[in-house]
Amino acid sequence: MQTVSKDNSSNTSASVLMINAEGIMLSVCGHDYFLSYNRIPWMRDASIRSVLNVQMCGPEAIEWPDLDVDLEIDSLRHPERYPLIIKRNQLDFVAMQK
Repeated sequence: MQTVSKDNSSNTSASVLMINAEGIMLSVCGHDYFLSYNRIPWMRDASIRSVLNVQMCGPEAIEWPDLDVDLEIDSLRHPERYPLIIKRNQLDFVAMQK
């Protein structure tokens, strides 16, 4: 288990508290959330450095700029409202046919 500490003195901050084999523990705006890799599978193989690089993206979202991942804070509070859906576009299918 990898445990990481960052300064959480501000209630308008986002930081990673812990990374383990099951997921990531975040502190966002003074509240702690656990993100399971079942919910965010694209983060499972991300580098620790990239996962630690989390920041606020406006007042209602967080982002991992190195990973091109954004999450609404409401999805952390109420994950049942945000089912994991992969949306494909036409370019995905063109690239797969090559």
